[in-house]
Order: sequence, then C-alpha cells, then structure tokens
Amino acid sequence: MKKPNAIFAAIAATLILGTTSVNALPSNASNALKKALDDEYKAYTTYQVVIEKFGDVRPFSNIIQAEMRHIEMLKDLMVKYRIPIAANPYLAGVNRPLAPSSLREACEVGIQAEIDNAGIYENQLLPMVADYDDIKFVFENLRDASQQRHLQAFQRCASRF
Repeated sequence: MKKPNAIFAAIAATLILGTTSVNALPSNASNALKKALDDEYKAYTTYQVVIEKFGDVRPFSNIIQAEMRHIEMLKDLMVKYRIPIAANPYLAGVNRPLAPSSLREACEVGIQAEIDNAGIYENQLLPMVADYDDIKFVFENLRDASQQRHLQAFQRCASRF
C-alpha cells in the first residue's frame, strides 16, 4: 500500500512544484483550494479527537496520517499559487469537533465525513479547477482516497462494533 502513496506523492510533487512561475489563480480556483484545505483540516481534527478519546485505534490512526499528507499537498499548491494558508480553525474553541460517544459512532462519523468529502470534491471543487491540471490531479486523488480507501476502512470499522 505504501508504493502507490509514494508514487502519488512523487507525481504530485512534480506537478505542484514543476512550474516556477505561475499566474495568480482566479477567485473561484483560489476559493476551491481554500475550501479543500478547510475540509481536510476538519477531517484531520475529527479523527484527532477520536484518537484522543479512544487511543491509537485503527483506522483512525492510519487515516489521520493520510489527512496530514492531503493537507501538505494542498499547502504546496497554495504556496505555488501564492495563496495565504489559513491555520486549522478546528483545533480549538467552538469549531473543535466533539468526540463521539463510542467507537461505532466514531466509525459512522468517519463514513459520513468521507462521503461528504468525496461529494465536495466531485460536485463543487473539481468543476472550479477544471483548467488547472495540477490542482485537478490532486483533487481527483483526494476524492479517490475518500471514496476508495477511507470510506471502505470506516465501513469495515463500523461492522466490527
């Protein structure tokens, strides 16, 4: 499983960092990157809260690492296009997710989060970046990670409890 992630990271880095001079993005594409980062921050923090309550339990301990890689890829794109990077608004305060009451509930929260995440990429964000192959590539891979890997992991998790 690590080989596809390493290959994806290498391709993404080449696409993201391959161009040294870029024009500013139009606001819709810039907003798509900001929304994608916000959604990845939310997923990361949701899974962090679960780990804080229930310990280093799978699939949360694995998926939180993937979310961190997703955040870094989006930040790299934002640096490339000179878009300010916001801090994670979900780490503290009123935006911080509440911990689910059980691991089964946590798995169900994960299922819904990944369904929502894939839908956001498919229906909102990808159309906004259709003219930017590097951003589109990353968004498609993040969508696919939600649909094809994370969602299935949380479904297996929910079936165990």
